[in-house]
Amino acid sequence: MHATAFHDDDTIAAISTAPGEGGIGIVRLSGIRALQIASQLFRGSRQFDIASVPTHSLHYGHIVHPVSEEWLDEALLAVMRAPHSYTREDVVEIQCHGGMLPLRNILDAALTCGARLATPGEFTKRAYLNGRIDLAQAESVIDIIRAKTDAGLQLAVKQLQGKLSAQVRELRDALQQLLAEIEASIDFSDDDIELISFAQIQCELRRCLDELSRLLATAREGKIVRDGLSLAIVGKPNVGKSSLLNLLLQEERAIVTPIPGTTRDAIEEYINLSGIPIRLIDTAGIRDTDDHVERIGVERTRQIIQQADMAICLFDRSTPLTAEDRKFAEFVADNDKLIVLNKADLPAQWDVADILNLFAAPVSPIELSITQHLGVDALKQAMVERVLDVPLESVAVTNARHKQALSAAQASLRHAEQSAQAEMSPEFLAVDLRDALRHLGDITGETTTDDILDRIFSTFCIGK
Repeated sequence: MHATAFHDDDTIAAISTAPGEGGIGIVRLSGIRALQIASQLFRGSRQFDIASVPTHSLHYGHIVHPVSEEWLDEALLAVMRAPHSYTREDVVEIQCHGGMLPLRNILDAALTCGARLATPGEFTKRAYLNGRIDLAQAESVIDIIRAKTDAGLQLAVKQLQGKLSAQVRELRDALQQLLAEIEASIDFSDDDIELISFAQIQCELRRCLDELSRLLATAREGKIVRDGLSLAIVGKPNVGKSSLLNLLLQEERAIVTPIPGTTRDAIEEYINLSGIPIRLIDTAGIRDTDDHVERIGVERTRQIIQQADMAICLFDRSTPLTAEDRKFAEFVADNDKLIVLNKADLPAQWDVADILNLFAAPVSPIELSITQHLGVDALKQAMVERVLDVPLESVAVTNARHKQALSAAQASLRHAEQSAQAEMSPEFLAVDLRDALRHLGDITGETTTDDILDRIFSTFCIGK
């Protein structure tokens, strides 16, 4: 269990429901004085001592201001005693009407009674520091809150259940056992007793490296399922970019006219494709123009193309290829892209081979008619296939910090493997194994520093 860094009388309070109007709002308190503060605020429908009520019990009454005795709201009071609570401290939740004014008044009353306003993520941080969850599980809480799709939610829930942590701990246990045997061979080196051979060390290191590689292989897919994929719709003016956005969204989100240059700024919307959140960006058409505002939009499009994960490059097959088409093809040559040939319902003005010649690397164009809704399913399928095959049945690494720690551990083990192959002194192997253990410990929190903790929990909302 982690040693808590909190003072005995440090009790925190915060509004734990989202801002705005709602049926129910919650003010949460956690700490040794949570029940005492609640007793100063709560007047039950019948007389009883809050300090004596059983854990996980719910009580009806109203909240009064401790100074003015003004009735602030009708409420339910939920009591959860330590250690059987979210933070493993005494926790009280005041469930009132979901307006910002009653919530703020109740929070102010709790602060008047001696509670301190919680910092972002402090309830979850206390759950971690008090040993209820590890750091990877704590980070999954914010992933659950921010999940954009069912697939992203499933991965976050698996991490909250500790499935990633379990695999990391299995790796750490194996490496700790190996380190113990290596250190034993160092301690008894003068006795000419070989406790573990270099061949055995290499075999165990290879097994651990294979497991690390397997976890790291899920990082790209995990990140995309968690954060989504940005996909820019790009091309010359009037090739159908805004129409394609509207078609994929199934709503008239972008203005569509036959006038080139209608789209001056990027329009962004999310869609869900097979559990993957896709951020679609409709961009201004790329062309040379004397219009100052349109020129700004074209420059912004160039920046978006460089930053996007992938681009849908739209060409109009019903008009002849131009120098602008060739210039555009050169611009997106190094991007991950899908080539889409629009207006397939109209007579073609050039062969598919003509577009293939514009790109150095092989491409597989998708023929599409936005107006006739032809080829849309093929485009969606190609988008998903180019992104990933989501490993929802297994644990996936979704967090950039976890990926960095796994990569660092992998580098340390590879160095140890090289030392074992060269049959170098066991002391060198021990140093590398300790480094790998430290990096793996960063994931679950065994070896994490305070500045990393502050950085992680600062991304949480207040009240969670």
